[in-house]
Amino acid sequence: MPGKDFLDPVWTVWRERVADHLDRILPVTADQPGLLHSAMRYSTLAVGKRFRAALVYAAGRYTGAAESALDVPACAVEMVHTFSLIHDDLPAMDDDDLRRGQPTCHKAFDEATAILAGDALQALAFELLTSDSALTVDAERRLEMCQILASAVGTRGLAGGQALDLTESSDITMESLANMHALKTGSLIRASVALGALTGSADETTLDHLDKFADAIGLAYQVIDDVLDGTVSTDVLGKDSGSDRNADKSTYLTELGEQNAREFAQNLHERAISSLDSLSMNTRLLRELAGFTIYRTH
Repeated sequence: MPGKDFLDPVWTVWRERVADHLDRILPVTADQPGLLHSAMRYSTLAVGKRFRAALVYAAGRYTGAAESALDVPACAVEMVHTFSLIHDDLPAMDDDDLRRGQPTCHKAFDEATAILAGDALQALAFELLTSDSALTVDAERRLEMCQILASAVGTRGLAGGQALDLTESSDITMESLANMHALKTGSLIRASVALGALTGSADETTLDHLDKFADAIGLAYQVIDDVLDGTVSTDVLGKDSGSDRNADKSTYLTELGEQNAREFAQNLHERAISSLDSLSMNTRLLRELAGFTIYRTH
């Protein structure tokens, strides 16, 4: 992958930062309700890519934010992401057994505890944005960040995308497929970039360019996710592979084939990079993360 030697050391530091911060923030299992706290920690602290957190840090670094302040929105988006995975994996949703190389939350605990763990993680994410003193922005900026994250979670975001996924028809159009994934996957990726930028000193022009960047890589990420789900083994992915195919769902792989799907993702990547061209500061980390979306293997 281009830039791997440049990106990997920085991303490793970010993973460690967000993991350490999450470990401190999440309620301990010794406190009641211990089972719920255990489920929250089990799913959130499982080894993951932390791609959304990396976008927070990269966008925040570009706009001049301190990494200690960026820990807060990075953790918030990771908790919201984990909440969405816990709920998506439930039998009433995608009914998956494996996530991040370990049994899904409802398999390791039970369905009721998994639902509550997701609920509690979502609530804790907003509690962080509103009250954590490490986030050195004013109350108006905190409110704006909460609004962005809330929108990414609701009917115009994760929940809406999952609802469309559950009611998908066999004759879904490419436009409908793109809209579904813009909500289900792209909304939190866009929020991650926005929250990072807002922790710094981003102006409206910068935010607009960064949002166009995030919109393109959000869809590219899902296109490659579809390809990997249908072509890579469960052991490599760390989650159930072929689940969309087994459920007879339309994906970019089934609709376009692997080569055309990868070419489509490449075009989205180029669109993302072009949105950064007019920005004045060093955006290399964002560009490298965009590259990761299309060259990743898991």
